[in-house]
Amino acid sequence: MKKRIAILIMAVFVLTVMTGTCFAKKTFVSMGTGSVSGVYYPLGGGMASIMNTEMDGVNCSVESTGGSVANINLMRKGESQLGMSASSIFFDAVHGKGAFDGKPVKEVLGIMSLYPEAVQIVTLADSGIKSIADLKDKKVAVGAFGSGTELMAKELLALDGITYDDINEDFLGFGEASTGLKDRTIVAGFIWAGVPTAGIMDLASLNKISLVSIDPAKITHLTEKMPFCTELVIPKGTYKGQNNDCTTVAIPAVLGGRADLSEEFVYNMLKTIFDNHDMLVKAHTRGKDVTVETALDGLKDVPLHPGAVKFYKEKGLLK
Repeated sequence: MKKRIAILIMAVFVLTVMTGTCFAKKTFVSMGTGSVSGVYYPLGGGMASIMNTEMDGVNCSVESTGGSVANINLMRKGESQLGMSASSIFFDAVHGKGAFDGKPVKEVLGIMSLYPEAVQIVTLADSGIKSIADLKDKKVAVGAFGSGTELMAKELLALDGITYDDINEDFLGFGEASTGLKDRTIVAGFIWAGVPTAGIMDLASLNKISLVSIDPAKITHLTEKMPFCTELVIPKGTYKGQNNDCTTVAIPAVLGGRADLSEEFVYNMLKTIFDNHDMLVKAHTRGKDVTVETALDGLKDVPLHPGAVKFYKEKGLLK
């Protein structure tokens, strides 16, 4: 009898240890993305799907958020472990500039560059808006309050000497801006996302739209202040009814992660995502822009996660 009890106790002990070990190996991570009608959300969903199906013991959930600034703050507070951001906002965060003035974010490190994001100023074809200067005295959607889109809208408006004192600003995200244009409650909206953007595609399917170009000379002036900006041409026909090329500004989107994520997890995450690149492309067309060769674009002068450093050294991108 005593022998049976001892065996039973030992069996329970072994089962408890094994169960505890399984739980210990489970890694739960949350990824901050952006509006459901933008690129961050579906691309993040594709990355999460790869992790959940191809990495043992990983459970990654994707959260729709206010975008770059919100994602960095969520990671800073530990409410998210991964987050997408414009490289400019990420740079400001780790150096304590812009929206993070005097409060550098030490809890977040760079992991990978994703794709070039374009600032698209969208209006209806019959609005009469041909340039940024034409936005003066108009009601304009500048992005969600405090978002990367809003901060970039301020920079682009300033190229023509325009501030919020000169327009009627409305803090609307991608989907809301599209609705506002349809209902003609606004005349233009700033949308900062990968091209093509779902919100603009939906708008163009039933409305004649126009994209506002930015003077290349002014873009050159902007890059002197913000070297992570580049000039980008959105070819005509990218959106239904877009009859002309649009010259605008692009900044890479990047993925960051909390510094306390393990080196092993980040290394394995990168390896798994790139090994299953076809799954990412199926999630969103911008997935094709996520390559090892461009994985460090936009991350200059930004501290990298040790797991990312290990991966990129193996790929010959870092010494």
